[in-house]
Amino acid sequence: MKSLKVQNQMSQNEIVAGFTAFAANNAKLNNVVLLTEADRAEVVTFLSERPVHTVVMSSFIKDNGLVSADNRGKFFGYRNDSGALEGVALIGHTTLLEAKSDNALRAFAAAAKKSETPIHLLMSDGKSTESFWRYYAGPAQEPRLVCTELLFEVSFPFQVQKCAWDVRLANESELEQIAEAHAEVAFIESGVDPMLKDREGFLKRCLKRIELGRTFVVFEDGKLVFKADIVAETDSVVYLEGVYVSPEYRGRNVGSECLSALSLELLDRVEHICLLSNVDFTNAHACFAKAGFRNTDQCQTIFV
Repeated sequence: MKSLKVQNQMSQNEIVAGFTAFAANNAKLNNVVLLTEADRAEVVTFLSERPVHTVVMSSFIKDNGLVSADNRGKFFGYRNDSGALEGVALIGHTTLLEAKSDNALRAFAAAAKKSETPIHLLMSDGKSTESFWRYYAGPAQEPRLVCTELLFEVSFPFQVQKCAWDVRLANESELEQIAEAHAEVAFIESGVDPMLKDREGFLKRCLKRIELGRTFVVFEDGKLVFKADIVAETDSVVYLEGVYVSPEYRGRNVGSECLSALSLELLDRVEHICLLSNVDFTNAHACFAKAGFRNTDQCQTIFV
């Protein structure tokens, strides 16, 4: 009887301990807040601690503000018990995370479950991405696709290649070829062709980049040869995306020459240029290396 009493007491203690932990964890989840323009200076300072890793969020804030439909989601912050920011996340179609603690990731996952905009893509460093997904989806739900991405960077000094091609800003009349090339890159990476899934919306987004002066191209005899887009830009970092070389020009150093020339131009206005590439795309990595880029880190992208 005595042992049963002790066992019952232990069970009661475990229940109390579990309830206390649950309550404490819920209290931590309540530390997540919807960010507004009033938080802008604080958020920008927080993200500037890792400017290359957070360039996309910082660029969205610079271009659109913290509250805008163009962000295709909402910005949230996680404050620790002292009130200081411990994490910032854009939760929406493209969900981006910068978190200094596991509590922040738990809180962001809880907020994401209530989001009006379904998550299509999730990106952060590998450990953060995995933890967030576990808290968000649980063990039963598997993502559609998980990709390890290598982070490449270039800054001065770097060896510049001689380029015989005219790398210039794109114009609106070239939208169709540019969008088709970008859709090809997206399909290879994600398995989804955005021109088939949402042609009108995709063309609109490609056109906006052209209008903002963020799409660079090479054309020969009216045909697209090379393309690269600035997907995000801050005062110190440019993030490139959608680097493309037409199939018949591949293997001729066109990509590395054009990328090197473009980098030289962009480094007149920023300190760093970065891009991400799937770990399996070794031919592309060789091109980036020839253009002067170095592999400095990696992250993980989850397609939901």
